[in-house]
Order: sequence, then C-alpha cells, then structure tokens
Amino acid sequence: MEGTVSGTLPLHLHSFVPNPFTNNNHKVFRTRASTKLLPIQTHEPPSPPPNTQRYKTQPKYPAKKPPEPFTTKESFPDSLPLHTKNPRAIYKDVQRFARQNKLKQALAILDYMDQQGIPVNPTTFSSLITACVRTKSLTEARQVHTHIRINGLENNEFLRTKLVNMYMACGSVEDAQKLFDECSTKNVYSWNALLRGTVISGKRRYADVLSIYTEMRELGVGLNVYTFSNVIKSYAGASALWQGLKTHALLIKNGLLDSSILRTTLIDLYFKCGKVKLARRVFEETDERDIVLCGAIISGFAHNRLQREALEYVRRMVEEGIWPNSVILTIILPVIGEVCAHKLGREVHAYVMKRKNYLRQIFIQSALIDMYCKCGDMGSGRRVFYGSRERNTICWTALMSGYASNGRLEQAMRSIIWMQQEGFRPDVVTVATILPICSELRVLKQGKEVHAYALKNWFLPNVSIVSSLMVMYSKCGILEYSLKLFNGLEQRNVILWTAMIDSYTEHGYLNEALCVFRSMQLSRHRPDSVTMSRILSVCGQVKLLKLGKEVHAQVLKKNFDNIHFVSAEVVKMYGNCGVVDKAKLVFDALQIKGSMTWTAIIEAYGYNNRFQDAMDLFDRMRTAGFTPNHFTFEVVLSICDQAGLVDDACQILNLMCRSYKMKASENHYSVVIRLLTRFGRLEEAQRFVQMSSSSLQQREN
Repeated sequence: MEGTVSGTLPLHLHSFVPNPFTNNNHKVFRTRASTKLLPIQTHEPPSPPPNTQRYKTQPKYPAKKPPEPFTTKESFPDSLPLHTKNPRAIYKDVQRFARQNKLKQALAILDYMDQQGIPVNPTTFSSLITACVRTKSLTEARQVHTHIRINGLENNEFLRTKLVNMYMACGSVEDAQKLFDECSTKNVYSWNALLRGTVISGKRRYADVLSIYTEMRELGVGLNVYTFSNVIKSYAGASALWQGLKTHALLIKNGLLDSSILRTTLIDLYFKCGKVKLARRVFEETDERDIVLCGAIISGFAHNRLQREALEYVRRMVEEGIWPNSVILTIILPVIGEVCAHKLGREVHAYVMKRKNYLRQIFIQSALIDMYCKCGDMGSGRRVFYGSRERNTICWTALMSGYASNGRLEQAMRSIIWMQQEGFRPDVVTVATILPICSELRVLKQGKEVHAYALKNWFLPNVSIVSSLMVMYSKCGILEYSLKLFNGLEQRNVILWTAMIDSYTEHGYLNEALCVFRSMQLSRHRPDSVTMSRILSVCGQVKLLKLGKEVHAQVLKKNFDNIHFVSAEVVKMYGNCGVVDKAKLVFDALQIKGSMTWTAIIEAYGYNNRFQDAMDLFDRMRTAGFTPNHFTFEVVLSICDQAGLVDDACQILNLMCRSYKMKASENHYSVVIRLLTRFGRLEEAQRFVQMSSSSLQQREN
C-alpha cells in the first residue's frame, strides 16, 4: 500500500458533493415563528352535508399557492401524535430536541402549540436558548425570541438575561444591547450576561469589556465571582497585565480569592502575560486544588514551552490523588512528544486503554498518534491509527505530520490521497501540513494543486497557509510567487514577515532578508522568538557580529533567552562569527539547558576546529543526563569526519543505535562509511553499507 511517490503524482484534491442529510429542500417542517399562523377555532366546524364532495380549487399561479394545513404528523414526526400528550409531556419532548440541537423540530412543535393555544413554560424556553447558544444559530434564536413574546414572557427577568447572552453568543451585539437597554431593572445577572457575551464574542473587544466593567462599578452593581472571571478572561486575551494586577488586588481586598474559578483565571492570565512565577505562586498558595486548577497550570507550562515543568506538575497532581481527564491528556501527550519521553508516553497510553471511554475519543487517538511519531516510533503510531474504529481528518493529518517528521515524505504525500479515498476531505490544518512536505520534496505541481484547492475552498487568506505557500514557492525556485503573495496581503503579521525572511534566506539573498527584518521593525509588528532565531542564523552566515550582538540584546530584553531554540541560535551565531569564548559564556549563563543548546555549543567548537573540546562537551552532555537527538549525533559525527577520529565515529554510531535505541539515518551512515573508506578500512565500510541498506528497507516497510 505504501509505495514511493512519483514526480507527477496528482493529489486529486476536490470538493465533495453536498450531504443529502443537510439538503435545504427538506420539507418536513413547513412553518416557522415568522410565518403567518392559522386562526385558532373556538367551536366545532359544521360537518359537510351527506353525499357531497368538496373540491380543492387549483390556484391560478402554482408558485403562489397558499401553505398546506399544518398537521400533527408534520410537526412531530418522531414520536406519538401531540393530541395524545399533555402539555408537560410536550415540554419534555421540546427539551429533548433542544438537548439534541434539533431546533427546527422543536420550533415546529412550538408553532403547533401556538396554534392550539397551549402555553409554554420558561424552563422549556431556557433549554431552547441554551441550544441556540451552542449552535450559534441567529435565525432560530430570533424565532425563539418571537415565541417568548407570543407567550407573554418577555418581561421574565430570567429569560431576558439568557436572551442577552444568546444574542451575544450568536454574534448579534446590536440585538443584545437593545434588549439590555430595554430592561427596566438591571441586576448583576443581566450585567454578567452582557459582559460574558462581549468576552466570548472575541474580535479584540477588550476596550468594550473594560467599559462595561467600569460602568458596573460606577453604578454600584454588586460584583460577584462570575463578573471578575469574565473580566480577567478578557485581560488574559489582551495580555493586559497591569489591569490584571489591579483586579487581583481588588479580589484580595474583597476576600474573593478563595474561589477556585478566580484562581484558575488568574493563573491563565499570568501565563498568557508571560509571568510564570506569578502563576506558579497563585497555584502554590491554593490549599484545595481540583482538576480544573491543575489543568490550568499544566496548560500554562505547556504553552510557554516549559515541558519538564508541565510533566512535573502532572506527577504532583497524580500524587495528590487527582487523575488526568481527557482534557489534560490532550495537553500532556504533545508535551511528551516534544521531549521524546517515549517510556512515559507508553504509560499514558496504557492509562488511556484502561479508561476505555477515553480510547473512543478521536482527539485523544490523534494525540497518541502525534506523540508516538514525535518520539520516532512510527510503528506504534500506525498501530494506533489503523486500530481506531473511527478515523477522521484530524487522525489522518496527525499521521501525515508523523510521516513528515520522521523523514517519510513520500508516504505523507500519499496519505492525502488515501485520506480522500476513505471519504475525508482535507481541512485547513491538512493543507497547512501538506504544503511544507511539498516544499521539502520540491514538487511544484502538487504544491500548485494544493494552492488551487485552498483557493477553491476559501481557505485563503489564512496566515499559516499563505506563509507555507511562500516557503513552498521559494524552495521550488519561484521567489516571484512568494513576493506576490506577500505584497498581495493588506494585513501582515509576524508569521508572514518571518516567511518572507525565510524565502530570501532560502535563495541566498541574506542582505535582502536583513532588509525585510529592518522593515518589520519599522512596522507595528515586533519580531517574535521565531523571527529572532532566523535573523541570528542569518547574522551567523554573513558573520555580522555587530548586528548579532544587537539582536542578542533584544533577545535578553524580551526574555527569549529561556527558549531553547533561540538560545541555541545565539550560541551558534557567536560560534560562526569566530567568538567561541563568547558562545561558551552565553551557554554557561543559561539557567535551563536542553539538547538543542548542548548541540549548538558542540557545533560552535567544531566550527572553530576545537575538535577535542567538542568531543569533551559531548561526553559532559551525556554525563549531565541530557539525551542527544539525531541532529546532535550528526554534528558529532561530522566533527569526527573533520578531525579524522574514525574509531570514535564507529563508537558513536553504535552508541546511537544500541544505547539510545535510535534509528540512524542515511546521513549518519554516510559519514562513517566515508571516514572508513578514507582510512582504507574497506571491510568495515562494506558492513556499514549493508546495515544502511537494511535499515532503509525497514523504514520503508
């Protein structure tokens, strides 16, 4: 099934036919709240005379024929006729449809009840409003509001509060604000509904939230836990640290800090503002911790790329008797993959299998596939994938990404075809995953097919896809297309600026890449950690020590030096510029070291021909308990090749395969084979050639 991809492999990206189950021509429910209702009869209609036949007159214009009479069968096709039920049973059926998000069926019953003069209670309307919030369906939401007016419940304070929240959730800020302004008495619950709706509507409405919050305080509204929770969430989204600190002080003053909800939102706020110590302090000061609070601290560490701290707090959580739920599992599985903790990943997999309900959740399956692939265990990742009874686009994308990260790019390209053969349609994430693969394989034809598919399905202008397209066209040798995509966007962000820098760097136009960086600094966008690492790499290649020092100063100012890939690029930049002592000084000053920074300092010494020092650093790295990765072994083997350390090279390759259980790549074998051949040890070189070919066959299988 898994063969090799040809140079002209078509991806067969296409749009699928419409789903027959979502066809808009479905005519089961013919009336709506906005439809003109039939008059309600208050007496028995006269029976027709015997032996007479009534004929329906045909309308002159068939397109304008009046609506057919509303029948019980049409209004409630999924159960018993309505006339056999009492109102309380009908309420329960409407609520059941609302829980299932079947709003059309529920509204059809409401239309029938309105015709029959049966009133609807507030509890039933509450369930319908909740369903509208879940589905974010503004059309059905307005019909529910119409029925509330028909039943004379418009002044019900409970329903009015829920209606404000409903309109905000459906994106109709004007309707929500109008309804709120019409309230004769405004209490903290209606204010909270408006506040929460403003927060969840997104669209960077931090100023509106602050305005509502300020007005509440000026009017003397009694603020409660949910008020502060919504306000702090808004601060977290806007990274408004100063406002968050003031609100934190107000919580302490009012004695509300004992609330687990508020402590969770404060932890989230401080993490999103980059204040890890403050977030940890809030957590440590909490006496009674629940799974939500533990999830907030673990998620914060994971999003700030502090993987070891995240795993440490998972261990502490388990020791306290709190077991991970499905949400925490989806947080820690990517973390395990990033640190390549294969043994811990297998333990988590065993825990998932023990809790059988977790194993059926597709997002946990996709997280397991991604974890195994990041740990280099493609076999286990594929077993999880093919062992799942229900697969979807997310699982296919995870497998595709796994093939790419393990160097099996051709299988990744074929996966998008197999995925469509199973009836799954590539989404935005799939397209963003396949484009870098097209870049690495330099397959311009397939890249253009993916570009056309993205245009046809209105995926553009998605930042991730546009940036991937820019890099793809650049690597395929068409820098002009990258420039067109970049110049054709009115609104740019840091990702697109970085993609343009990468495009120029790919073609060797390093001075142009530096010009793009300067233009970016003059714009309103500020370089992030990824941009800084790219520019440091450029400075090292052109040996611009002065500019490299300036960028290093910005890294220190923004606290990017705690990010491993940034600190590694700083070390490499000084090494490439010939200032190896400065590189060692930066390395020693790092509080947290990782495999990337150790590899960078080893490479810096090797670049400056200090081979023995580089080998000593490799030994120190292993002694300190750090696990070398594939790139570390490639750097060390390259140093052995330059220094002529043939015996050391053989030992290091054996160490990689036997002690660390890593599969050597073709590059690893080629360095050792080249070194043995140069020193005339042909029999050993032939043995490594056979090992390389057998390893390649196993990888393809």
